[in-house]
Amino acid sequence: MNTNDIKAIKQLLSTPKNIVIVPHKNPDGDAIGSTLGLYHYLKKLNHNARVITPNDYPDFLKWPPGEETILKYDTQTEECNTLISNADIIFTLDFNAFHRTGKMAPSLESSDAIKILIDHHQEPDDYATYIYSDVNMSSTCEMVYHFIDMLDDTDKIDEDIATCLYLGIMTDTGSFRFLSTTSTTHRIVAELIDKGVKNADVHNNVYDTNSYNRLQLLGCALTNLKVLPELRTAYITLSQNELQKFDYKKGDTEGIVNYALSLNNIVFAAIFIEDRQEGIIKISFRSKGNFSVNEFSRAHFNGGGHNNAAGGRSEVSLNETIEKFISILPSYKDPLNNE
Repeated sequence: MNTNDIKAIKQLLSTPKNIVIVPHKNPDGDAIGSTLGLYHYLKKLNHNARVITPNDYPDFLKWPPGEETILKYDTQTEECNTLISNADIIFTLDFNAFHRTGKMAPSLESSDAIKILIDHHQEPDDYATYIYSDVNMSSTCEMVYHFIDMLDDTDKIDEDIATCLYLGIMTDTGSFRFLSTTSTTHRIVAELIDKGVKNADVHNNVYDTNSYNRLQLLGCALTNLKVLPELRTAYITLSQNELQKFDYKKGDTEGIVNYALSLNNIVFAAIFIEDRQEGIIKISFRSKGNFSVNEFSRAHFNGGGHNNAAGGRSEVSLNETIEKFISILPSYKDPLNNE
């Protein structure tokens, strides 16, 4: 984002506006944290701001300050469409293409509001008036901190804003262990703690709220774990019947793929989850080093994301999807073994 863009946005935000803030469908910690962090900041500037998520999200994300004000498009469609149609500005956070918002996309596309994109995913669509895109950033929450800094307003960051931004940085860096975690990331985190974040509480709220069924589902997933040592790949499957057996709730499979990636000598991991309601197999890919799961997913599974974390989907059966996955892997044997 250049100097002229920052000046224009400063001028734009100098008087109260109707503002809508939107994350992607099935929002994660970075999506919720970044939208709420920006929401609290804009409220301090006396804007009429609201966060609208395309759909619901896991219970372990229903605690950050301001969460109770979030509207869900799929269940509050009329109210959300009114806010979108009356918006002067729409911030789109943690996604880079309207289709990532599901059924909300047509309303966003048809809106005459000025659109501002803040995101760290690769290859953003060209729909926004102002684009702040940086694939090297650890998280959109880190980018929101930099955005506030560009506007010379870090003095306005209070405990509520800091808590929301810490949430997204923590979750999108895998608790600060991913390669995207830089010294700048740690300096920002230190600043957020100085602003009042209770970091142990944030971690406990996200990671230490397991239900009995969720742990049983994890056990099932690990039982289904398969390893292809010659390709340094591991994968997990979960069928719809298995999800139902353990009373699956949204978010229960979050992070399970990382168990496969944690295996010794594994550089590529995947989890395949059957979703009969949507008629698809949802896929999450993870990798270590320079093996790009973003490129792999874009090439074969209608997805994308980051170099080391991406999502995808398949519209054939679970077994057919696994067969396709296994059939593709040999063509990647050299890069996987050279990693």
